[in-house]
Amino acid sequence: MKLVIAEKPSVAMSIAKVIGANSRKDGYVEGNNYIVSWCVGHLVRMSNPESYDGRYKKWNIADLPIFPDNYKYEVSKYTKKQYDILKRLLLDKRVVEVINACDAAREGELIFRLVYNQARCKKPIKRLWISSMEDKAIKEGFNNLKDGIEYENLYRSALARGQADWLVGMNLSRYYSCLHNKNYSVGRVQTPTLSMVVDRDKAIRNFEKEKYFTVQIDANNMKLETSRIDEKEKADKLLSSIPGIIEIKEIEKKRKITRPDRLFDLTTLQRECNKYFGYSAKQTLDYAQSLYEKKLITYPRTDSRFLTDDMVDNVKSYVDSFGNDFDEKNFKSIFDSKKVEDHHAVIPTSASLDFDTTSLQGSEEKVFELIKAKLLAARSGNLITENTRLICGVKGYEFTTTGTVVIDEGYTKYLTPYIKKKEDKVLPKLDKGDKLKVESKKINEKYTNPPKHYTEDTLLKAMELAGSEARQDVEVERKGLGTPATRAGILENLINKELIKRDERKLISTEKGEQLVSLVADFLRNPNTTVDWEVKLYEISEGKADLKDFIGDVEKRIREVISQK
Repeated sequence: MKLVIAEKPSVAMSIAKVIGANSRKDGYVEGNNYIVSWCVGHLVRMSNPESYDGRYKKWNIADLPIFPDNYKYEVSKYTKKQYDILKRLLLDKRVVEVINACDAAREGELIFRLVYNQARCKKPIKRLWISSMEDKAIKEGFNNLKDGIEYENLYRSALARGQADWLVGMNLSRYYSCLHNKNYSVGRVQTPTLSMVVDRDKAIRNFEKEKYFTVQIDANNMKLETSRIDEKEKADKLLSSIPGIIEIKEIEKKRKITRPDRLFDLTTLQRECNKYFGYSAKQTLDYAQSLYEKKLITYPRTDSRFLTDDMVDNVKSYVDSFGNDFDEKNFKSIFDSKKVEDHHAVIPTSASLDFDTTSLQGSEEKVFELIKAKLLAARSGNLITENTRLICGVKGYEFTTTGTVVIDEGYTKYLTPYIKKKEDKVLPKLDKGDKLKVESKKINEKYTNPPKHYTEDTLLKAMELAGSEARQDVEVERKGLGTPATRAGILENLINKELIKRDERKLISTEKGEQLVSLVADFLRNPNTTVDWEVKLYEISEGKADLKDFIGDVEKRIREVISQK
């Protein structure tokens, strides 16, 4: 028999149905020469320091750093029952092969391998790697199972990530907490993320607004205005010199063509759900995961915004069912296998066509409809606008006004529920050299604006782009703080640790968060450190870097901090 291990019960049930395992047992399903069981998240986790030595139960700087020679793992007491079932199945003599059907990602690989290793199983491993829970995708996946050895580097990358997080968290949380007699939580990714929020809040607090001026003319039902003038005297002088009649110096007309945006990866989906619906990153991930398990969307934890070349026919069949608004060039641009590593962009499944999405709970329906709208927009035509800029000159200053007319709304028709449609601003029909009668004139007093507080939308973007300038040698998907799959958890952890707080849609650092950032070493605050490590983890998954070398570098950084005590 073959043992299939999924990450969640719901996924296991979907798989079991497809492969014909329909006899329900305690903690698994059996049938058709298959046994299908499941994890419940992380059944096996890294042990705390006190499991290595009892003295570590009490936090003491003198005991630092803690660098295990061999990392220990233990079964979570809350999920021990399911682990015991899996262990029994893994060691069952009837089982000749184990199929890893956990999520097709780094973390899914780790969840399975830790259970497999903890049970001391030695049976051959096959890997189910799919991007959709549709019956067709599951069948194809089982027809094309991969050898488990092909994912050994991915597992090593996951191990390295876990060990690095453990080393930073266990050592430096203890170090700063003991040093300052306060409970602090330090994390490889969470601390530089916190630092960005703290820096932004400080910039807002320290912002000193600057007064400036513009001069405005009203003529022919138009408002023409100068750019910024810093000195009031200059604005006054200009105002007094404006004649009763002014001449049009130039009329600039430009046609602007805007192509549809790329499809969703998880981070951009989370950002737009926050912007349009106010959902947190975690809420969006939960809704997307539920839609995935309902077979309505493809795998959500992806870092790609493209589809693979072999998906063209299936996707075209899907979008054609919603009308003939089709732009071949735009459609083709969403397919690029070279830009898909593990999973393609998030799109609706073919199965969703036969599903009444109005039966979904409100939040899930909103997320689904947004994902669908993004795909339909991507295959549609360009937004075409004509922008007009009218310029008048007075005493060396330019007075300008602009108008915009939509020539073709293109893809935007699919996004009208989400983006605010701007009304056309039509300027009067005028030509260069025409004279305008000045109806009124005035000075506008204005002030510079401070930076805006982060929202989950803008912070996720900042996390994604962190290190993009420092690391020009890697694809943007491999830069940034954390991964699309982990960023939501990082934000929630910062909130739970009371290092940042939500204020309506704004994310604001707490006093505790600011204190922590002021105390930690520069490398912990600097996003580039974590970005470099994230790139290294990717290289480990590709077989281009060594786990031990990576962990050695992490230990070196920690040792440098603690040696300063």
